[in-house]
Amino acid sequence: MRYLHTMVRVKDLDQSLNFYCNLFGLTEVRRYENEKGRFTLVFLAAPQDLAHAKEHLSPCLELTYNWDTEDYTGGRNFGHLAFEVDDIYAICQKLMENGVTINRPPRDGHMAFVRSPDGISIEILQKGENKPAQEPWATMPNTGSW
Repeated sequence: MRYLHTMVRVKDLDQSLNFYCNLFGLTEVRRYENEKGRFTLVFLAAPQDLAHAKEHLSPCLELTYNWDTEDYTGGRNFGHLAFEVDDIYAICQKLMENGVTINRPPRDGHMAFVRSPDGISIEILQKGENKPAQEPWATMPNTGSW
């Protein structure tokens, strides 16, 4: 058994690709358009998984965009996505500067949570040892749910 991907449905493909690729740093590996089924699948990979994902299509995040308008609620129903990062403070700062709410700030220098434009909960974990506590994160309160 091997892990392949996590699929999330997205309402606005361009907005989601901006979030996941431009802000969060993932790379598009493959795209599949199904005119008969009226949907698009976009597979994304983290930088350190890119070579493996291009060859095996895993591990990936699959964005499913249904062409016909549909509202998706309860994005947290499946749980969350989790990504390990080299610098939790840097990614949280970049996200925050681009209008993303840091729902659970990395007060401990180890873990943070944000939500995608479709309400998908994303856990961000510091690679290796926790970073020393620093402001503004150390005293930043939680916002919303994650």
